[in-house]
Formats: sequence, structure tokens, C-alpha cells
Amino acid sequence: MMRQLALPLPVAASFDARDVIADSSNEAARSWLAKPAVWPLARLALFGEAGLGKTHLARAAAARFGWRWLDGMGLRGLLPPAPQGSVVDDADCVADEAALLHLINLCAERQETLLLIGREAPARWPIRLPDLASRLRATQAVSIGAPSDALLCGLLAKFFADRQLRVEPEVQAWLLARLPRNAASLAEAVARLDHAALGMGGRITRPLARLALAEWLEGYGIYDDSETPGRLPSPSLTPLL
Repeated sequence: MMRQLALPLPVAASFDARDVIADSSNEAARSWLAKPAVWPLARLALFGEAGLGKTHLARAAAARFGWRWLDGMGLRGLLPPAPQGSVVDDADCVADEAALLHLINLCAERQETLLLIGREAPARWPIRLPDLASRLRATQAVSIGAPSDALLCGLLAKFFADRQLRVEPEVQAWLLARLPRNAASLAEAVARLDHAALGMGGRITRPLARLALAEWLEGYGIYDDSETPGRLPSPSLTPLL
């Protein structure tokens, strides 16, 4: 287990639709989320690995359409109707399968929109109730794929901008060549760099980044043994939308 660094003044995550970065990896998901009226059975499952932006896209859609937000791990008992629709985050980790089955049946009966979020397609969730497994297999599913270089560039620039940090493109490119390719890791790296820069009273440079992130990256099995990596993605490729 990697040691977590205590960071002061955390920056609240933004789930504003204006902060969504359009990319080929999330194009299908964005298209489906924009048109809940066409979902088969009024139900959709959004899946993909951690850190790819599932929650951001779902939060933006929930705000737009007024959907109720539910936590799958905390889902219990019989829920009342939600005419505008519901979202179940971490639905693949649900503890009370009967509660999820009831919610699916309720939404189907009332034609209420239901969005389920998980890391794998719902047909692969470790479900024991046969009726629930059957309904999950019948659910339209859409995935978020691996992020492109352009999306990662845009995300890194956004995370620095959220903290009002100005970082040279060359330093951002150096980081992108080494950091794990997901939004959560980029955000944590930026938080660590912000903390390190505050502690040293200077700006974020490549030497500072190497020093501040070395131990953390080693936890991922990433070692900086090259000063001249191959092709680096350019941080100027993607505008923020």
C-alpha cells in the first residue's frame, strides 16, 4: 500500500459540464448521456476503469436532468420513486442486491431514467441474485476508453489551472511521459507538486517534480532513469471545453 501524503488546502473537484473535455475515448458516453429519452428500458450502464471521468460525466448529466444521486455501497432497502431519474455510483459494489433489484424494477415500472456506474460491463459484475443478473445483462452499456494523449494534456493543464499554477509546457510534457495515464493520478501529482512548491517557495520545475514525485511514482513501479524520453505529448494540443 502506497503512503498517502497529507496535503493542505485541498481543491474541491469540479463536476461542471463546462469542464468536460471532449475526446474520442468518451465520445460514445457523452452521446448516450445527452439523450436519456432514447435509452432502451430507460436504463444505461456507464463503465470504465478508475480515473477516466465516469463520475464527472455522470455528475454533469445528473445536474442537467435533475437525477437523484445514490451511492451503490450505501444502497439499502426500498427507495421512493424519483420522477426525474436516478444515478447509482459504484453500482458494481452494491452490498444490498435486493435494493438495487427493487430500484431497477421501480424505474422500469414508472419509466424513470436510471444510470448505473461501474468499472466493468454490468454482465461481469459479481451478482448473486439471478433476477438482478438478468436485468443487468439486459441493460444497455457504454464504456469510456483509455484516454488519448490530447485528453491527458488537457486534464493536466486544467488541474494546474484549478490551483492557479503556471507550469512551463516542457515540464508538463515531462510529467505526461511519466505519470500513470488516468485523471486521478494526474490530479494527485498536481496536488503533490503544489504542496512541494509551497514548501520550497519556488515554482514547479522539472528538478522539483523529479524530487517531489520520485517516491510516489516508485509505488507504481515507475522509475525515472532517462533524461531524454521518447516522443512527448504536447500540452497545447487540447482546449478545455
